[in-house]
Amino acid sequence: MLRDEGLTPPRFQKILLRIMADIFRLTERPNADVFYSRGDRNDPRLGDVVGREEKDFDSADIVIIGCPQDEGVRRSGGREGAAGAPEAIRRQFYQLTTFNVSNRVFDLGDVRIGDTLEETHATHCEVAKTVLEAGKRLLVLGGGGDISYPDGMAMAEAFGAENWIAVNVDSHIDVRSDEPRNSGTQFRQLLDEGHLDPKYFYEVGFQSHFCSPVYYDYIRKLGVHRISLELLRSRAGADTEIKEQIRLNFIKHSSSISAFFGFDMSAVRAADAPGASAPSPLGLRAGEFIQLVKYAASLANTKLVEFSEVNPNFDHDDRTTKLVAIGMHRFCTGSAT
Repeated sequence: MLRDEGLTPPRFQKILLRIMADIFRLTERPNADVFYSRGDRNDPRLGDVVGREEKDFDSADIVIIGCPQDEGVRRSGGREGAAGAPEAIRRQFYQLTTFNVSNRVFDLGDVRIGDTLEETHATHCEVAKTVLEAGKRLLVLGGGGDISYPDGMAMAEAFGAENWIAVNVDSHIDVRSDEPRNSGTQFRQLLDEGHLDPKYFYEVGFQSHFCSPVYYDYIRKLGVHRISLELLRSRAGADTEIKEQIRLNFIKHSSSISAFFGFDMSAVRAADAPGASAPSPLGLRAGEFIQLVKYAASLANTKLVEFSEVNPNFDHDDRTTKLVAIGMHRFCTGSAT
């Protein structure tokens, strides 16, 4: 990463300016009206303090980017609407208070959407990789779950294909062999293309009735770690099993291995997250979801957390966007710097 290359300050500043020029060219600024404020200095909200000007990028610990598209969901036959999620989530996030938020947060805006999903993924990967290489931790707002492919590519390019752990928290395992790519193919692409080592891949919270036995056998033979919803529920805490399995990998590579957590909101039961692309009456409870997010935040090695498959069109009382916003808040309060 740039901060580890022994660059002189002037040289670093020149590279930083190039980085900023690139990522601001490839993104669009968030709508100004999402940055909520009560106008009360005794009750500041995140909309008052989160950076959004180019000058705020360098000092940020955590960077937010959105990918407002649902082409991958449409291709896989899901219900469309996730393209509106990044803005809807921001509207809830920026109403939250600054309580315990010590990390400096910067909102980079949304990735520019291309004419095709493949073009959008290429742009998204470039933006995510650049932010990671600048030493920031990244919060990504989907969009469809297919964003795990460019996010995973960015992790592999920034840290090396053998040096990152991927945790897919989802009711599905997302290893379809479909063409063209869609919101169910992302981890198959990463595995087959050699960007993700199977022994560093964790499928968490999946439900067997949503999983093809053929695709399940595919990940089983590769040696992917598999933690079903039932297994999560069999432990005292939702994060107990995943903590133990990940700990074994971190013990040997604590200084070199980085972590990615993808939270597909279809993993949360519809009672708590009705606005998901593929809702289910079964799934994680809201508290269990937050517990897993807090675990991701607690790891100094966690570099990227994404939230995907939120569909505001079906989000009764904004329950799903509010849940994601609280998850983001917990990441910002518990994230190690």
